[in-house]
Amino acid sequence: MKVVYSEDHRLHFPQGELYGGEFVTPFERPSRVEYILRELKKRKMDDLMAPARLDMKPVAKVHDRGFLEFLESAWREWTEAGFRGEIIPTGFAARGMRAKKPNHIDGKVGYYILSMETCITAGTWEAALSSAAVAQTAQKLVSSGASSAFALCRPPGHHAHHDMYGGYCFLNNAAIAAQGFRDAGAKRVAILDVDFHHGNGTQDIFYARNDVLFCSLHGQPEDAFPYFLGYRDEKGTGKGEGFNINYPMPPGAKYDVWGKALKAALGQIKRFKPDALVVSLGVDTFKDDPISFFKLTSEDFRTYGATIAKAKLPTLFVMEGGYAVEAIGINTVNVLDGFLNG
Repeated sequence: MKVVYSEDHRLHFPQGELYGGEFVTPFERPSRVEYILRELKKRKMDDLMAPARLDMKPVAKVHDRGFLEFLESAWREWTEAGFRGEIIPTGFAARGMRAKKPNHIDGKVGYYILSMETCITAGTWEAALSSAAVAQTAQKLVSSGASSAFALCRPPGHHAHHDMYGGYCFLNNAAIAAQGFRDAGAKRVAILDVDFHHGNGTQDIFYARNDVLFCSLHGQPEDAFPYFLGYRDEKGTGKGEGFNINYPMPPGAKYDVWGKALKAALGQIKRFKPDALVVSLGVDTFKDDPISFFKLTSEDFRTYGATIAKAKLPTLFVMEGGYAVEAIGINTVNVLDGFLNG
């Protein structure tokens, strides 16, 4: 399995994250990738390649043009306004207020952000572009005949909406890859999101489309970020009705519960008959993850990798979350190992 990876992920490293009323070292940090690379090398699965230059056409099909222009210019506008810290807004387009984009950069940030733990730094745009390029390059490998590939993306992407960023995500890598498959001739694409947190951004992007099936397994939003999307009754709209399927699960869920949801999702995917499968691979379902509440063991990741392999589809794994840093490599590579040997 080819692994696509870029050193440019290091350009994005916020020095603080707002968590529990304090500024802490961000849970989403460069060392996550180092542990994955180390484990890939240990198991001789380190067939690495750098990404090609990003083709922005698929990106522009899943993201709003104004949003992309904002991400590209945000740091320059922020520093020109005289601000010296990393980008965190002070105001938001909350309920009862007008969702009208302001001129001032502080207002623009509040307009485009969905959660305040996610800072923009001097290198964020370049890192986000490189992460999307990683996903796109891996997608093109699969479109060209590879049975599978792993896009070692950072920053992650599945919380990024058509026109909002947050949850550590700026560009939606899985959505860009799915659009890339469609542009390459795939009639139907399925996205299976196994990250602990609901893929609200991916849902938003494809909610009215019937050419991309989105299935998300996640912590129930009553108790888990992103809180305001991910309920079972969110099934799509217009021609997309029935092509968005959520599997929310309660605190403490172990693999017996989670595995049943996975098999149900794979059943839906089989009936959809996609030409390609994109897996939003978050391993924050691990029992020791610091910001999640599922209880999967490291061996469970190998088991579900093998289960996904039974779908017998051209498969692209796109890295998302996972914040038990010392275990992230083992858990991620267990999924890939299970898939390859399943």
